[in-house]
Amino acid sequence: MKIKASITGISGYIPEYVLTNFELEKIINTNNEWIINRTGIKERRILKKKNKGSSYMGIKAIKKLIKKKKVKTKKIDLIICSTITPDFIFPSNGSIISNAIKAINSFSYDINAACSGFLYAMTIGAQFIETEKYKLIMIIGVDKMSSIINYRNKSNCILFGDGAGVILLEPNKKKLGIIDSISKSDGKGRKYLYQKKKKYLYQEGKNVFKFAVNK
Repeated sequence: MKIKASITGISGYIPEYVLTNFELEKIINTNNEWIINRTGIKERRILKKKNKGSSYMGIKAIKKLIKKKKVKTKKIDLIICSTITPDFIFPSNGSIISNAIKAINSFSYDINAACSGFLYAMTIGAQFIETEKYKLIMIIGVDKMSSIINYRNKSNCILFGDGAGVILLEPNKKKLGIIDSISKSDGKGRKYLYQKKKKYLYQEGKNVFKFAVNK
């Protein structure tokens, strides 16, 4: 019987600091009603802790899951961290996180695929399970978007916050789990959504939405 990858655990972490729409009113020319009517967003979480990056949130999230599922960290085979805001170019967030939890036997790395990153990472992890290469995999999605957002640009600063989510993938022989996936990508819309080195995120929301709908 074919082995499938099942999500057997889930956890997350969000920072304590809440950036409300009313707070944003003091920073940019906007208001709570304008933001809610266009996005439905009332607040977002921001990591304010000094000298803490996205790996900090990833560590917090994965430790909660380890405790909840009583995972022995030495048995973790693979950690994939999806992020566009890693602490460093290298070492990877995956390596930093695996070191923090003492997952000394894990193969750990990052992938950079922005909004699609978590799905890509989960697809990769599922394949490792299906081929019976690994049995215990952690998939982390984490970003400190506040580090690349221009809080003078109301078109996108209202959209993003900081946080981390993590799932545990394990084998399942009872036809339960991830059935299939179709992953495709093209760069036609790159001029509408990008970030240059050491610069803020740039996004043309209407055009990004058009590309997504037309797919």
